[in-house]
Amino acid sequence: MSKIKILWLSCMVLGIVMVLQFTLIFWLYPSRTTDQTQNLTVVLDAGHGGIDNGVVGKVTGVNESDLNLKMCRLIEKQLKNRGVKVELTRKDYGGLYGSLSAGFKRRDMEKRREIIKAVKPDLVISIHMNKFPMSYRSGPQVFYQKGDEDSILFAQCMQSALNNFTGNKHASLAGDYFILKCIEKPSIIVECGFLSNADDEAKLNNETYRQQLSEHIVRGIFVYLYSL
Repeated sequence: MSKIKILWLSCMVLGIVMVLQFTLIFWLYPSRTTDQTQNLTVVLDAGHGGIDNGVVGKVTGVNESDLNLKMCRLIEKQLKNRGVKVELTRKDYGGLYGSLSAGFKRRDMEKRREIIKAVKPDLVISIHMNKFPMSYRSGPQVFYQKGDEDSILFAQCMQSALNNFTGNKHASLAGDYFILKCIEKPSIIVECGFLSNADDEAKLNNETYRQQLSEHIVRGIFVYLYSL
């Protein structure tokens, strides 16, 4: 058998294994409280807030900070319904910086770190909306702290779950992020879509789409847990 045929067969087997793995994971995906979910604590971090709007939609002018909180609330509800303990760093549309004075952004980030350390979660997910100079870029994108092996796996599992929803082929990406270095537990950033893309903006402004997206983010959590 030629090397090309062997390589082709290897790729086919790997693909079949991955499909079966995800099918099994989604079949096992808990819709209610289990022993595993009762022992799980997740921090959801709604990025930005208050005077810091984050990215602004190019068509509707929607603020990223508002969408971030809406997404966190949807994810929170689904996780709590499964018995997961959930803590939000930001629980309303305000910021976490206290008084609006010089250094407010740094104070905001330090407050988030303080909350995360106090909760001592098993997982941290920071929710954001993305932007790109060229409007063609679309779909959810996951980021992890460079060099953090546990977070790399978490990000890959989350990205796979989100790609399964959107049909995209995005890969999770590495970077250097304050929010992902707050605690030595798997931590990722989920950029839910691009507000620089009109189609993404319309979807993210739609309650039904946000609900569907939140469900796949929750699935991504369990894809990771079942992969351990």
